[in-house]
Amino acid sequence: MSYEFKQELKLTQKLLLTPQLRLAIKLLQLSRQELVELVREELEKNPVLEDGRLDVDDVPPPETRPTEVEWQDYLEGLDDYNVRAGLGGINTSEEDYRDGLIERLSSFETTLKEHLMWQLNSSQLNEREKKIGEFIIGNIDEDGYLRMIERGNLDDETYRALTIKEIATSIEVSPREVEYVLDVIQEFTPPGVGAITLKECLLIQIHQKNIDPIVVPIVEDHLELLARKDYKAIARSLGVDEKEVMRGARLVSELLNPVPGAGFGRDEARAVVPDAYVYKVGDEYLVVLNEDGLPKLNISSYYKKLIENNELATKEVREYIKDKFHSAVWLIKSIHQRQRTLKRVVESIIGFQRDFLDRGLRYLKPLVLSDVAKDIGMHESTISRVTTNKYVQTPRGIFELKYFFSTGVSSSTGVITPEYVKEKLKEIIEAEDPSNPLTDQQIVERLKRFNITVARRTVAKYREELGYLSSSRRKRP
Repeated sequence: MSYEFKQELKLTQKLLLTPQLRLAIKLLQLSRQELVELVREELEKNPVLEDGRLDVDDVPPPETRPTEVEWQDYLEGLDDYNVRAGLGGINTSEEDYRDGLIERLSSFETTLKEHLMWQLNSSQLNEREKKIGEFIIGNIDEDGYLRMIERGNLDDETYRALTIKEIATSIEVSPREVEYVLDVIQEFTPPGVGAITLKECLLIQIHQKNIDPIVVPIVEDHLELLARKDYKAIARSLGVDEKEVMRGARLVSELLNPVPGAGFGRDEARAVVPDAYVYKVGDEYLVVLNEDGLPKLNISSYYKKLIENNELATKEVREYIKDKFHSAVWLIKSIHQRQRTLKRVVESIIGFQRDFLDRGLRYLKPLVLSDVAKDIGMHESTISRVTTNKYVQTPRGIFELKYFFSTGVSSSTGVITPEYVKEKLKEIIEAEDPSNPLTDQQIVERLKRFNITVARRTVAKYREELGYLSSSRRKRP
């Protein structure tokens, strides 16, 4: 066998995330207050920026600056890219991806739902399966567990089966499809996410982390004994030495996480400042962006003259100022683009939901991200980023933009939204006799008076989302 050295040309394609593109993507996701804070930080760090009247038309563009279309195309390509490429577009190993993912995403203050949706959009699932996945992720709580129905005294297997059935019934798909998509989601990070029970959560982590096999029977059959630290009873049942059980218990404690959602951003109580206002002028609705408190960025005329006249003292200073100049131009253009995109999205939503604004909650239409994406000619992932943590003030109150997106619920008078069902459910519970509260089945019957037909488990899910306890726990003397 002989060896030889030779040169070979190879053409490959890969997505690259430049700092400018990273900033543009980040701006799309920022809330109004976060945008204000970012702009103020940039004003402190970049001497070329000034807080004055924004006039980007007078700013000469740098020679090589990514265009608006380029980063929009990048966003579209990002969702089809292999999930292991991470945010940097570099195909890393599985270990590097898992170890570095949280750190890479922390700068975006990612919530668990956003993190899971990013992985879902990057998966190889088809569009139908992604819709199922979106519904499942929407019902994963902040601890990382899939919560659909009230458990009561149900055992693990029954509870899991009923949860799968409830999801399938709610979105009119087969339980087999739900099982398949759920299995995919349970392979996402963080390990254990999407589990329905504690046992399932721990077993998923054991499988992913390849932990010592002694842990499997302990978790599968003896969780209650493990919680009581009854190692002797576990050892007798498994026919092993007690020290072996203690070693397994230590592995469970050190390597498994019963709360996989911990560490991600959570919803916090905060004052809501609308990102946009909707006014009714005659028969039309007008969208106006809220720019109060947002500094008006401009390029320093002093540094512009220095660059134009080549009056900078040294090469290092010239390079530094030019770099800051290009960064400032990109920031101003990116903010302009963010604002234009936000306005177009809000205008599209208002166009779809005009009946709601005119006539009330009963007329809120089912709407999905792809509807708005097609309407304004953008990618669905862009719409998702733009509507994250954004609020709009309308003649009917302040709403999060995500509020306007939901799938439909069938009724005798057509398709209605879950929000309308929740509103009626709230009215029914608020009007009940506290000494004899209504059961979920009785609420189902009351809803039929409003021509709303839903399953009892659906009522239980909506009741829990609204923060109401079960009938036995709502009872007052």
